[in-house]
Amino acid sequence: MLAVSTRDRKLLYATALLRATATGLAAVQLGIYLTVRGLPAATIGYVVAAGLAGAGLAALLVTLAGDAHGRRRVLIELAILGALGGLLLAWGSAPVVLGAAAFVGMLNGMGRDRGGALIVEQAILPGTVSDRERTRALAWYNVFQDVGHAAGALLAGLPRIFESSLSLSRVDGHRATLVVYAVLLLALVTLYARLSPAVERGRATAGVRVSPESRRILTRITALFALDSLGGGFLTTALLSYFFFERFGAGEGTIALLFFGARVLNALSHLGAAWLARRIGLVNTMVFTHMPSSLLLVTVAIVPDFPIAAALFLVREGLVEMDVPTRQSYVLAVVRPEERTFASGVTNLVRMAMWAIGPAFAGVFMQHVSLMTPLVAGAAMKLLYDVLLYRAFRAVRPPEERTAPSS
Repeated sequence: MLAVSTRDRKLLYATALLRATATGLAAVQLGIYLTVRGLPAATIGYVVAAGLAGAGLAALLVTLAGDAHGRRRVLIELAILGALGGLLLAWGSAPVVLGAAAFVGMLNGMGRDRGGALIVEQAILPGTVSDRERTRALAWYNVFQDVGHAAGALLAGLPRIFESSLSLSRVDGHRATLVVYAVLLLALVTLYARLSPAVERGRATAGVRVSPESRRILTRITALFALDSLGGGFLTTALLSYFFFERFGAGEGTIALLFFGARVLNALSHLGAAWLARRIGLVNTMVFTHMPSSLLLVTVAIVPDFPIAAALFLVREGLVEMDVPTRQSYVLAVVRPEERTFASGVTNLVRMAMWAIGPAFAGVFMQHVSLMTPLVAGAAMKLLYDVLLYRAFRAVRPPEERTAPSS
């Protein structure tokens, strides 16, 4: 049993790495690719929003019927759809076709892997470890994700390489990169097929049933996650890369290196979050690392030159993801095991829905108000979320904190 769980956990770490690589690659180059195609900022925002809307719909279907459909089957189908969407985006021409491709492929312009596959994998992971090791397991899962995000950001420099080495046009260099994205997603299919039948254990096979206590907690926490994610929708990787591209004139290679560094810092911060959570608790870790990251984002918006903005952005990225494994662990800890897919799904679904709303407004603000407006607005919403989260949940403790309080 333990050997099977360990093997499945390692496979999920591998799929997280590979899928995040594809996500990081697409997110960094998406805004630039659409700019090269001649689309204005508002249309770019709409395409990014369409991708997030598709991811949101997939998250809804997984939440309501993923367990009944079968976890391995769901993961394989999501990987295939993502690859098809990437290929359609590469050769589509009209904005409506590009939007449809982003929707079908669930293209995640956030630069963070937060779709339907994440919901299923998160539901599986806690069953492979004890309560005390849950946050650490999720932290390592997120480490592999952000290593993948970093690798994907670095791969976003591929268009220039393809242009010079294969004598391709600028647009065709980006198209070739989208083919790489599709291949990465198709490679997931072989890994998912190797998962053991044990990953189906504990799933809800007779429909979603949530206890009244869990329902109350999920209602409150998802409302707060909605506010945080609306702010995050103003801060997608695609739009941030567009910000650096337009505001400071940074090239694709420079932006790729910047986001590579950001993802490395994100990855390291997850292990720090697991260590800190054992000492001060999950909620405290979520709040007191997230607030300074939002304040730093405001400084990125107002500084006059790229080196300073890049340095502040990297400091921010060393803090902003510390709430991710702690948030995931907290949600999965305060519900029953058979409710985990639903809890993971509904919280991620709300986040995806709000992310899908944000980019469309952010693109309009960038085009008609100023490039910095989405950064300031997004940071303000995230600060409000932190305050409200602390007030609502500081006294609601997960099992490991109730049985062994922090000293």
